[in-house]
Amino acid sequence: MTAPSASRLSSRRASRPALLGLLAVIASAGLVACAAPAPAPAPPEGDGPIVAFYGDSYTLGTGATDDSVRWSTVISEERGWREYNPSVNGLGYLRNRSTFGDGDLPDLIIEQSPDIVFVTMGLNDNFGYEQEGERIAQQMNDDIDRLVEALPEARFIVVEPFWYTDERPESVEVIIGWQRAMAERIGADYIAGASRWIEGRPELMASDGLHPNDDGYAVMAERMRAELEALGL
Repeated sequence: MTAPSASRLSSRRASRPALLGLLAVIASAGLVACAAPAPAPAPPEGDGPIVAFYGDSYTLGTGATDDSVRWSTVISEERGWREYNPSVNGLGYLRNRSTFGDGDLPDLIIEQSPDIVFVTMGLNDNFGYEQEGERIAQQMNDDIDRLVEALPEARFIVVEPFWYTDERPESVEVIIGWQRAMAERIGADYIAGASRWIEGRPELMASDGLHPNDDGYAVMAERMRAELEALGL
């Protein structure tokens, strides 16, 4: 990721919204510039419930030294869950998405017939908010409706979209509101506050400055553990 020139930054003349817009452009480039994802491993054999994760790099575990320390794997192993995690770097409900329907992440999750589905999407849609607007809300609802219709017995856990900097563009709260309303509409469990779990703690970020490191994922697992215990899981 190339640093912008001093003339482009001109911070003394730039307004706060302009600076936040520049931050979003830089961040989106970094979050998208990742290796192509490998196919997700099938859930392990066993008797435990299959738990699927519909997410982006913060659920895939980008920035961790090993998948075993990402929050989804930590909480799954603690509970005897059989994890299925097809999450994709840079993916949003609309952001960096070319497939809708057959072969997309909701379709892959449906094929596994999971008992529990986590939805942690939304972070990357901030970077397309000005262009996409309410189409993001429409797509998140289309995705969840398809999942609920195909998996009527599954328990859905919708997580407030993660965020990664102390600066919060207006879109962050808007998308959080859409996600919360979606969860309420379908009667899903909703985990609030996740966008601030690693806020203000740069020591929890990997060297790319965009994703959590092992310590960051440990904090996310700790916070998720507490939320799940409150839900009886």
